[in-house]
Amino acid sequence: MLAMAIPARTARPGTYFVTSLVTNRRRIFQVARNAELFLDTLDHYRENYFLHAYVVMPDHIHLLLTPTQITLERTMQLIKGGFSHRFHSSQPVWQRGFTDHRIRNEEEYAMRLQYIAQNPVRARLCPTAEEYLYSSVKPTIRLDEYLSG
Repeated sequence: MLAMAIPARTARPGTYFVTSLVTNRRRIFQVARNAELFLDTLDHYRENYFLHAYVVMPDHIHLLLTPTQITLERTMQLIKGGFSHRFHSSQPVWQRGFTDHRIRNEEEYAMRLQYIAQNPVRARLCPTAEEYLYSSVKPTIRLDEYLSG
C-alpha cells in the first residue's frame, strides 16, 4: 500500500485570520516602542504575504493575511522570529504556535475584519476603534486588498 502525502493545513493557499499570544500573556506591546517594532517587523516581510488587517494588543496579535510565496507556518515563523530577534529579549517572547482560521468567503472576511477593529474597544483600551494606534483601522503600514476566491 502506498502512503499518500497529506498537505499540512498551513500549506493550503488562502487567507487566514491568525492569533498569536505573548509568553505568559506579558503585556509587552503596551509599550509604544515594542508595538511599533512589531509593526516594522510585519512590514519588513511583506514580500511573502498580503496583509489585509492587523491589531497589536498589549499581550497578543491578530492578523488577517494571505501568504503568497511560502506557507502560513513559515510566514508566522518569519513574523514572530523576526520580531523576537529585533526585540533582543533574554526570555521567550511568544507562546509556541499560533491559532488560525481559514477565511472561506467574504462574509467571514468581513466578520474577522470587524473583530480586529473592535478588539481594542472590547478590551477597553479606547472608546472607539479609530482611536487605537496599533490597528489597521488607522494603518501605519500599507494594507492589501482582499481578493475573494
